[in-house]
Amino acid sequence: MTAFVAESADRLVSVGVKITVLVGGVGGARFLLGVQRLLGLGQFAGQISAATGDLDHALTAVVNIGDDAWMHGVRICPDLDTCMYTLGGGIDPERGWGHRDETWNAKEELAAYGVQPDWFGLGDRDLATHLVRSQMLRAGYPLSQVTEALCHRWTPGATLLPASDDRCETHVVIDDPDTGDRKAIHFQEWWVRYRAQVPTHSFAFVGSENATAGPGVVDAIADADVVMLAPSNPVVSVGAILAIPGVRAALRSTPAPIIGYSPIIGGKPLRGMADECLSVIGVETSSQAVARHYGARSATGILDYWMISDGDHADVPGVTVSSIPLLMSDPSATAEMVRAGLELAGVTP
Repeated sequence: MTAFVAESADRLVSVGVKITVLVGGVGGARFLLGVQRLLGLGQFAGQISAATGDLDHALTAVVNIGDDAWMHGVRICPDLDTCMYTLGGGIDPERGWGHRDETWNAKEELAAYGVQPDWFGLGDRDLATHLVRSQMLRAGYPLSQVTEALCHRWTPGATLLPASDDRCETHVVIDDPDTGDRKAIHFQEWWVRYRAQVPTHSFAFVGSENATAGPGVVDAIADADVVMLAPSNPVVSVGAILAIPGVRAALRSTPAPIIGYSPIIGGKPLRGMADECLSVIGVETSSQAVARHYGARSATGILDYWMISDGDHADVPGVTVSSIPLLMSDPSATAEMVRAGLELAGVTP
């Protein structure tokens, strides 16, 4: 295990640590910023004391692709783009997704033509990313290579790995609000158009049964010093990653400790609609229930350690639980969350 001394989010002494994180979109991207803040990577390079010596740290993110969809003839990868823009300094700070200083001329023109879907908006700057991605995909490049090429522009200070190069999309079985008939729709329609406010029965990770983990994904988990589950949606973000064959097995077998961060504080999700998703699969919206859903590695699950918010309680057989402040109010606060998890896992002298 790599040894390092963590005195605060501003000072870390290390010979180098490799951290792999399973992430979704906005919450996952903000968590990655905290890891970078702690390790002095990306936007925070050079901000750690020179006394730390040779900081040969590495951060890899295994990113959910279940939200990906074709819209208006282009391939949208919301979570990959949110991570890329956030770490690259181009994210819209108010929304937490999309480009900073975005304009919406293309969206307005599409609406004027009456093009469907009219409930999903593409910003002009964001559209350029989707056009480049779609062109490369149609030319035969796999998503992992496309993502690497896009990251050359953004220099995110981390390796962003799509969970798979295969098409694995999250679909949702609902009662049609117009006819009452049961049908499956893409997750984007359920999330963006209906805001999860329709009778919902189940989730399906379409294509996952025939998919394989993306290039580098299994190795990133196997070779890490620490693996973390970001406080992303446990059903449609982390859950969608776990549905891809090879990922769960890699987590079960890695020698690295696995530290999960609860997406639930005081019975409510940190952001998004994790509570709606958990309700659909019959899991209570609590830190304890989510941890038990993931399960302990000492049994048949994937967790060694579970970080919950101050004031919450979780009893998870086989998992060491610790309560800390979990609000990701800024990168420094998030860095302290990461540091606390590392210390709990014994990744200190």
